[in-house]
Amino acid sequence: MKTIAVLTGLTAALLACGGEKKAGGAADTTQTASATPAPAPGGAGATHDVNMVLEGTTYKFVPNELSVKVGDKVVFHNVSGGPHNVKFWADSIPAGAQPVIEPQLKDEIEPLSSALLVDPNATLEISFANAPTGDYKFTCTPHMAMNMRGKITVTQ
Repeated sequence: MKTIAVLTGLTAALLACGGEKKAGGAADTTQTASATPAPAPGGAGATHDVNMVLEGTTYKFVPNELSVKVGDKVVFHNVSGGPHNVKFWADSIPAGAQPVIEPQLKDEIEPLSSALLVDPNATLEISFANAPTGDYKFTCTPHMAMNMRGKITVTQ
């Protein structure tokens, strides 16, 4: 019953979001993090911020591509256009990554999918401590149809 309620809510959110295409062939809006993040207190790795935003009619993660090191943490921020969440694709993360990520996704909607961040400025923290290296592709479930997606590359 909970699953049906969640799916109904997500469907309503998707329909309410629009999903208009840009006229004239939209330019690629890929944004890659270039600033060096500050190390986390205690030398536990760096903390990287990813904003979840609505700009005009475009839903996106900013940056939508990010390179981090094993031990770093990524903090997703619900800035505008929410609710948002983070859903990692099981077939697009390294082998052995699911047991590292899944316990951090409290109140999951489904496997590898965080709860919705409804409140403005709500955050979701994902630590890549003990995570396998490789690419971690993700999306925002309510805005998946609007191409809200990203990729985190974890390196040594």
